[in-house]
Amino acid sequence: MGWLVGVICAVFGLAFGSFANVVIHRVPARRSVVSPASACPACDSRIAARDNIPVVSWLLLRGRCRTCRSPIAAHYPLVELAMAVLFALVGWRVGATWALPGYLLFAWTLVVVAVIDGQTRKIPNRLTYPLTPALLGLLVAAGLLTGQPGWALRALLGGIVAFAVLLGIALVSPKGMGMGDVKLAAFIGVGLGYLSWGHVLLGIFGGFLVGGVVAILLLGSGRRARKDLLPFGPYLAISALLSLLVGETLITGYQRLVGLG
Repeated sequence: MGWLVGVICAVFGLAFGSFANVVIHRVPARRSVVSPASACPACDSRIAARDNIPVVSWLLLRGRCRTCRSPIAAHYPLVELAMAVLFALVGWRVGATWALPGYLLFAWTLVVVAVIDGQTRKIPNRLTYPLTPALLGLLVAAGLLTGQPGWALRALLGGIVAFAVLLGIALVSPKGMGMGDVKLAAFIGVGLGYLSWGHVLLGIFGGFLVGGVVAILLLGSGRRARKDLLPFGPYLAISALLSLLVGETLITGYQRLVGLG
């Protein structure tokens, strides 16, 4: 059953990956994600429905616009493929439960935010403001429908605690963290709080570990100077996704290691 849910989610992932590209391109520019229809970045010709099939159309057109033959960046199909794989993994992990829609939204948002923050060093309020309560609503409904109101309450508290912790860090070290990261932490706290407090800790503080490892590698390779600031959002997103997908295994392993399991 798990593999079937994963396959179905992968198909949805392709479609939502295509929409993710629209959001990634338009939201930082403060443009509508609904209209106008997608167009070629070079000649501005409208992309027909037959040329807008995720991954397939890009391959058939050999990565070029049908009208002007200008190259279309490879990151478009890569985002679609990545979203399909991620949705499949989330479907396999969560299964056919009431919480699945919430965790698909969770994964989609983290990918979009990570890419935007990586490109612009900003996490738009236009994403975190509506999507955090949307995620909370989905998970509260899931908790109530599952007969586990405590899980729903923990999701709310997880968001509050994660927000408060990173807000404190941001106030102490404002150059190392922005308010966008704090708001993203609230979103992550909601999503992981539904699972357990251990998932919240792993998702939030794991971001510092991931960021530290990447910073050391970049400094060692000479690609970054010590004074360069790296966007923190992508590391939070990676850590949160790892916590969702393999957090239970990591937490259980740690508990056994210290004699708590």
